[in-house]
Amino acid sequence: MTPRPAKSAEVRIIGNPVPPLAPARGPVYVLLVGEAPGPRGADKSGIPFFGDAAGRHLYAALRDMGAVSLPAAVEELPWDGAVFHEAGLRPLARGIALGNAYDRCPTDDGMSFRAPTRRELASPENIARINGDLDRFAARGLRGIVTMGRVAATAIDLVLKGSPRPQLVRRGVVHPSARGLLSLISQSGTGVKMVELQERWKVMCTEAIRDAGYPT
Repeated sequence: MTPRPAKSAEVRIIGNPVPPLAPARGPVYVLLVGEAPGPRGADKSGIPFFGDAAGRHLYAALRDMGAVSLPAAVEELPWDGAVFHEAGLRPLARGIALGNAYDRCPTDDGMSFRAPTRRELASPENIARINGDLDRFAARGLRGIVTMGRVAATAIDLVLKGSPRPQLVRRGVVHPSARGLLSLISQSGTGVKMVELQERWKVMCTEAIRDAGYPT
């Protein structure tokens, strides 16, 4: 989807396709699928979740399990996609790939983010894109998929309905956004703090990635 034309000074969302983050070589055991590039993060950095608020604890979980290494400068800069892009920073993946159900920041006006629609998720172009990613990663040893949130689960359901891949293990966790994390409150009890939900999510995400086939 291409945003409607707007004055260049007013456009906040670039809307370019953001390809998956994957190792330059070697195996890809697990594909993690999010919703779409965020306006402050991946839309500017060009790397899934890199700079998105929800990506901060995702990358922390991946780093802690050895699936990603982050440049040291990330710790010294604001967690912001445009800043990372300007500094030339890029995470390195090991054995995992990270992508999205919809590969560009969804917007109607170039200013505001919205969730991708089912029509966009189910479009032939989007289904073909995800199938192409799965084919490429299957050739590199793909064992499983971890969906993060309802939109990602919907997109993968659509893809696997048309092209079943019974050999792949499927796991899912809530989206690491604030809204997704708040859905964990019923499992954690009242009075829990957001930082505690983030830590709980990181554990859940790590377990899902291991269950999907990432080697221990």
